Parts: sequence; structure tokens; C-alpha cells
Amino acid sequence: MIENRRLAAIAGLALTLGACAGPAIPRPSTPSAATPPPTTVVRPVQNNALIGSSADAISRMFGKPHLDVTEGAGRKLQFAGTNCVLDIYFYAPRAGANPVATHVDARTPDGRNAEVNSCAQSFQR
Repeated sequence: MIENRRLAAIAGLALTLGACAGPAIPRPSTPSAATPPPTTVVRPVQNNALIGSSADAISRMFGKPHLDVTEGAGRKLQFAGTNCVLDIYFYAPRAGANPVATHVDARTPDGRNAEVNSCAQSFQR
């Protein structure tokens, strides 16, 4: 008789704990409306003659680039000469706007920093 009470108590405890566990199969939740990521506004931080120019304007100034690379929302034109290498990066200043030059790097062919404006002048037609 004591054995039956112990068995009944264990069974009752198991049923009580089982009820707390919830459904055995999880129900899918309703997905919330996906919000688009905020648009990134690119603001130039450099001050040189090329900042704010379009890729077409740069190509008219310097001719055909050595490299023209597009990655994501950005574009890079590279002009390479015997004195220097010029990398010009283009991004749209706001959503829907045409990309403009927002950053310019200049270096010597061996990798040392060069002055942007004098490097750019060496490519002008």
C-alpha cells in the first residue's frame, strides 16, 4: 500500500511537471515586418580638387582609367603612371543621388604616400 502511494505521488508529480513544459512542437511565430536598413550617407572628409566630381568628369579630365572596380554601392577608378598611382572612390552622397568622388588616395609606384593634387595634375590631359 505504501508502494502504491509512492507510485501515485511520483505519477502525479510527473504529470504536473509535464503540464508546465508546454506543447511538444513549437508553433512558428508570425514574422514581424522587415524594415529596410537605414541608407548610409557618405560625407567627404578630404579637401582636394577631385572631391565632389562625378566619374564621367574624372574620365574627361584623365582619360581611360587603369582600373574601374565596382563593389556594392561604391566604385573605384585607378589611374597609374610612372610617377604615381591615383585611386578615386565614388559613393552617392544620399539615396537616389549620382555617385561623386568622396575619397582620393595617391601613392608612388613603390607604395609611399604622394600628394593628391600634384599626382592628379600628372594625369590631366
